[in-house]
Amino acid sequence: MDWALARGARAVRTGLEDNIRITKDRLAASNAELVTLAAAAVRRHGRRVATPAQARGMLGLTGS
Repeated sequence: MDWALARGARAVRTGLEDNIRITKDRLAASNAELVTLAAAAVRRHGRRVATPAQARGMLGLTGS
């Protein structure tokens, strides 16, 4: 993720369906743990994390 963000990626995705590990030796406890790490990476690269409503809009989803 850091690799992609450093090269200008406009978005990242995360979740247990994409990656189940936090480190080589440790599995993620939950999607929430992966999202927390992704949000930190986004902020480290000077970007802003989308709100849930913004993310739904980017994905073409409706509802709350």
